[in-house]
Amino acid sequence: MAQNETVFSINDYLQSVKKNHPLAKVASLSVTGAEAEITSARGEFDPVIQYNNHQKTFNNTNYYYYNNAELKVPLPIGMDIKAGAEDNGGNYITREVTTGQTSYLGVEVAVLKGMLMDKRRAALQQAKIAAKQTQQQRNAAINDLLLDAVKQYWQWYSAFAQKKLYEKFLNIAQNRLHLMVIAYQQGDKALADTIEANAQVLNYIALLNDADVKLNKAILQLTDYLWDENEMPYVLPQNYVPDTTALLDYNVTVNLPELITNAINNHPEIRAYAFKLDGLEVERKLKWQNFLPTLNLKANLLNKGYNALYKVNDVAFLENNYKFGIDFKVPLFLRNARGDYKKTQIKIEQTQLNVTAKKWQLQNKISMYYNQNHLYAAQLQQINSLVNSFEILLRNELLKFNNGESSLFLINARESKLLETKQKLIELQTKLITSKYETEWAAGIIQ
Repeated sequence: MAQNETVFSINDYLQSVKKNHPLAKVASLSVTGAEAEITSARGEFDPVIQYNNHQKTFNNTNYYYYNNAELKVPLPIGMDIKAGAEDNGGNYITREVTTGQTSYLGVEVAVLKGMLMDKRRAALQQAKIAAKQTQQQRNAAINDLLLDAVKQYWQWYSAFAQKKLYEKFLNIAQNRLHLMVIAYQQGDKALADTIEANAQVLNYIALLNDADVKLNKAILQLTDYLWDENEMPYVLPQNYVPDTTALLDYNVTVNLPELITNAINNHPEIRAYAFKLDGLEVERKLKWQNFLPTLNLKANLLNKGYNALYKVNDVAFLENNYKFGIDFKVPLFLRNARGDYKKTQIKIEQTQLNVTAKKWQLQNKISMYYNQNHLYAAQLQQINSLVNSFEILLRNELLKFNNGESSLFLINARESKLLETKQKLIELQTKLITSKYETEWAAGIIQ
């Protein structure tokens, strides 16, 4: 590595993508939005203060005036507590309204429908579950993003390594051409040898130019994933080089059965489905309430003046100062309840089938990438052996050429075969390390 070159490690790259890439931030904002939904759902349980005033005066006659201030406190058990004060009067006030200053303390209770579950409790529970589901969806989105990013990183490595390989072989070919020209000028070599050496140089120059185009393309594609903390994209610095030492960490360390088991239990997409089922279960309980009759009880303790608790311990007072009511309603055919409940059951069944399909899909993907990783690892050993063999054959051919027992054509042939094999080695290294990350992606644990 040159002195001015800086290794851009795969770990630093992935942490940068996870922290700064817009898609990662969008996924995190979704979680923040889900948490805001929880706050909104909790608002249904906020105490409410309200005040009403109605009055009428006509032709110097005070027909009526109504003043009512009330505090209502919803409770998470299907009950509302109310407390209020009234000041009513006038010549033509309705007779069901108590005149003068009065106060009351009361409750509203859902006895049947809405006792165990109602819309506001369901909304809060579903909001909490949705927040957990969104967290898993964020993890799945980042898992996908990191796979795309890591593939591009190793494509950059492949293009970089190919260019370095061509530069090395071009340098060797240029030095050989220089020696051939000198030997030809001294009468030791034929003109055909210089032409053969020059053809090899031109071939390598063409390969190097093509590799340079591919490297520039790979760098630009890598730049899609490079963002700073200020949400601004930046171009990869020219002195940055890929981390070749990371190629040694190509093995999937966890065995296949353990990978599959962990994925089935903990993969973000599976976890998201689990929370979706939890939300649907809350919906099912809410829809079940529609089968029950509506029976709401309302009871108020009434008092003169603004002290609603005055004489609250006096049984005789309680028996003569109250307001009580019952609301009852029941649909005769329950068609709406049956239809809504059935639709929710279908949603649950559909989601369960999706979970089953997703688990099988994950198992197949993990097995495929895991087996690919081990197959590529075995092929890598074979390619390394092949490279060593072609290097030995090339050195032997060079020795024979120096002794006058070979030709430059054979040297070029040996060298081209070695170059081709090293190209395959780079491609296989890229496939091997990528298959490791693909296995981790399929298991939902890419880091």
